[in-house]
Amino acid sequence: MVSGQLCHELEIKAPASQVWELYGTLRVAKLIEEQLKSVIEKIDVVEGDGGIGTTLHIDFVPGAARFKSYKEKFTKIDNEQRVKEVEVVEGGYLELGFTLYRICLEIIEKYEDCSIIKSTIKYEIKDDYAENVSIVSLDALAAIALIVQNHLTKT
Repeated sequence: MVSGQLCHELEIKAPASQVWELYGTLRVAKLIEEQLKSVIEKIDVVEGDGGIGTTLHIDFVPGAARFKSYKEKFTKIDNEQRVKEVEVVEGGYLELGFTLYRICLEIIEKYEDCSIIKSTIKYEIKDDYAENVSIVSLDALAAIALIVQNHLTKT
């Protein structure tokens, strides 16, 4: 078993509470669907209202990923610490030998009107599929952080 993690941070000129209003809810999924049309075909809520246990089905634009779709489940939401964890539970990375693909999103207050979006991917993959580690990338999470930044600072 091979495991690892990747981390990305983006400082943004917006209060942590305002950033969390997007990341801590389903609003971020809607924003992603609207702004990443070149990658995301659609995002459907399969179950839940944005709390723990909420499951999303994400369909990718053909050719944008090595898989057509996957389902992810919200496994942790801590409104006080502003932390959200999401795990792929069906399809996608799991079809490529990953036994765990978890995204952790943390909104850190730096100053009153400045915060950090910290995005971490944690993964485990079967030894026989270790070459697929190369597809683990922070590019999408970095793009989402920029979309959130632009959305919150455009006014």
